[in-house]
Amino acid sequence: MIERFRLDGRVALVTGASSGLGVAFALALAEAGADLAIGARRVERLDGLRGEIERLGRRCLTVRTDVTVPEECDEFAERAVAELGRIDVLVNSAGVGASVPASRETPEQFRFVVETNLMGSYWMAQAAGRRMGPGSSIINVSSILGLTSTGLPQAAYAASKSGLIGLTRDLAQQWSGRKGIRVNAIAPGFFPTEMTDELTEDYLEGIVTRRVPLGRLGRLEECASVVVFLASEAAAYVTGVCLPVDGGLLTS
Repeated sequence: MIERFRLDGRVALVTGASSGLGVAFALALAEAGADLAIGARRVERLDGLRGEIERLGRRCLTVRTDVTVPEECDEFAERAVAELGRIDVLVNSAGVGASVPASRETPEQFRFVVETNLMGSYWMAQAAGRRMGPGSSIINVSSILGLTSTGLPQAAYAASKSGLIGLTRDLAQQWSGRKGIRVNAIAPGFFPTEMTDELTEDYLEGIVTRRVPLGRLGRLEECASVVVFLASEAAAYVTGVCLPVDGGLLTS
């Protein structure tokens, strides 16, 4: 049974792999046996991660990728196939946050968040999906803020993450039966990332105390292990779902 969680011989693409959860996802997939293609706008920050992946005995390709540009998404996927041979897993982890009152948020600010978080995930899913075979898996990284609110003004972010859940359901409906590609989403709660670094300690402590039954922030590896599950044959009968990874926040 444990072998169903392994990813030996698989190739995984991870966007947004320059920091935080994207780094954790890539390392966890490599530890499970996958070779990696990692992409980000800040390509210079990928070299250290590539070294860690290669020390695990896996191949790793780094590609500068701006997911808001469909042509760059297609090039990322094409290079992965050319240099690593195939695409079995896509983790759409690239994302940006914004905390701006709705009355002051500019069209440019709103568009940037939606184009990165929602549209960028769609362009990458298209690019990978065209090259994936049966048994492949796409994992979209949504957020609990796509399912609830936590007291911050985050209209663009919440809208983009809610939209990503809808996109997940529709792609699963289109591709799971016809193409054999499972499409799921995760909805992380509060983890130590660049986004949470911008929040005050008082705010985070209040969230943990009032809203998180487990009473703490999540650990990066706890979210990454869920991605490995969804990428693996252990989740072969799971598609079209959004799985919260939030310490129980949504129950409060």
